[in-house]
Amino acid sequence: MEDSYAQAAVYIGAALAMGMGSVGPAIGQGLIGMKACESMGKHPESSGNIRVTMMMALSLVETSAIYCFIVSLILLFRFG
Repeated sequence: MEDSYAQAAVYIGAALAMGMGSVGPAIGQGLIGMKACESMGKHPESSGNIRVTMMMALSLVETSAIYCFIVSLILLFRFG
């Protein structure tokens, strides 16, 4: 009985880590894409530079979601 509570806590913790850890990067990626599109519309001659900078920023933002995914996997496979 006690083991099932611990296993349920691990599953809930993994779900919360993945769910809460994905909200911030999703909002950040949306804002980055929005501002990049606005900048490309205002300055079409520099769209190549803006696109490269946007991709670099998106990759940096995505790393926090990947870290949350790794923590969730560790919780599931090590303690679950």
